[in-house]
Amino acid sequence: MNIKNIKIKAKKYSSLISIFAIFILMFQMNLSSTFIHKAHSATVEELQAKIDEKNKNIDALNKEIQLYADLTDKTSKEAQTLQNKIKTLTQNGKMLDSDIKKTKSQIDVANLAIQKIGINIKSSEDKSDHYKNVIGTELKDIQFKEDTSLVENILSKKNLSDALVEVDSLRKLNENLGKQIDLLKSEKQILLENKTKKEATKKELTALQTELSGKKKVVEENKQEQSQILKDTKNKEQTYQQILTQRKSQKESLDKELFDYEAALKYTLNPSLIPTSTSKVPFIWPLDKIIITQLFGKTSASKRLYVAGTHNGIDFGAKVGTPVRAVATGVVAGAGDTDLTCKGASFGRWILIKFDNGLAATYGHLSVISVTEGQHVTAGDIIGYSGNTGYSTGPHLHISVYDASAVNAETRPSVSCGGKIYRMPIAPVAAYLDPRVYFPK
Repeated sequence: MNIKNIKIKAKKYSSLISIFAIFILMFQMNLSSTFIHKAHSATVEELQAKIDEKNKNIDALNKEIQLYADLTDKTSKEAQTLQNKIKTLTQNGKMLDSDIKKTKSQIDVANLAIQKIGINIKSSEDKSDHYKNVIGTELKDIQFKEDTSLVENILSKKNLSDALVEVDSLRKLNENLGKQIDLLKSEKQILLENKTKKEATKKELTALQTELSGKKKVVEENKQEQSQILKDTKNKEQTYQQILTQRKSQKESLDKELFDYEAALKYTLNPSLIPTSTSKVPFIWPLDKIIITQLFGKTSASKRLYVAGTHNGIDFGAKVGTPVRAVATGVVAGAGDTDLTCKGASFGRWILIKFDNGLAATYGHLSVISVTEGQHVTAGDIIGYSGNTGYSTGPHLHISVYDASAVNAETRPSVSCGGKIYRMPIAPVAAYLDPRVYFPK
């Protein structure tokens, strides 16, 4: 029986409800509610105390992470020496270890919150069941007495005073039944809200568990990079400087080679295929914290144009291991690692996504790639983690934006890299767009 039908029946038979029975039932209801609250309150408080303790730990880890991030940033700006490089990687390792501890604590908080919400849900379900039982008992009493009319009840009293008491009692009975129905509705709403909250927390927990897995890979990559540098240089500064000089030369040569190839590609922009400046903002930010360290191209006639020797995207400052998100919904059109062909000369680990809105973007210098080619991603999904791969003087995220119809992941031999085959996003020069136009102001 639904609440609407209960109200109709209650109104119809309110004159027949026994005041003594209803007061006894309400007393039982209040007693039961108090019992339910006491049975769960200690457990809820205990869980909340654990959550508060974990949150304090998270705050402390945030400070620790920031300390290591600041030290890493300072070291990376100092002279490019082997000692400073190893020092930077060591500090990165400590920062990443603290970040993993933080994520584990966040997972613990989510688990505790789910337990706490579960207790609240059980409490609401118990209360709702009790309210239903009380209302059901009252309706049975009404049906039992439905043959007795209000007039007969009043006339059976010995005097007017008793009759007035009966009338007043019947009025109060009707009010109390209405209150119980309202309590039932209110408890159902609380129950619904808690169930929704529980599902949201479960999703948050799943995301944190995925993030933890990604960050563990970042830690492993950091360790491997440190080991590889020591192996390549044999711990000699002179060898390290020779490697840096070679990489810079290859980078400049590859940049020119790539630009000349892309400049020769025929392409005419069709404005109708991409969002305009008056459109709804097409992109969300790729990072939770936004620090822009380098803009696109160079200023010419009040416009930013990508020309030879200038920057073909936008750079965001981001410590190693920062989650990188899809800026819009689309499909991963390519992913790779230019370091496998030409170490330290280009994007390093990269992802190309073609978005549903007609735009596309390359994410470069990643430490970990968390998506695969052909995968559909939604705006806000974590697609990888920022890093320092490819040609990079410090941890950051590079993003290039294009007309999606003009860019593709291509495989080509590189003269600059000794004829080795590399794979990376290729687009006509005119298809490169200023990313700042599409991000929030």
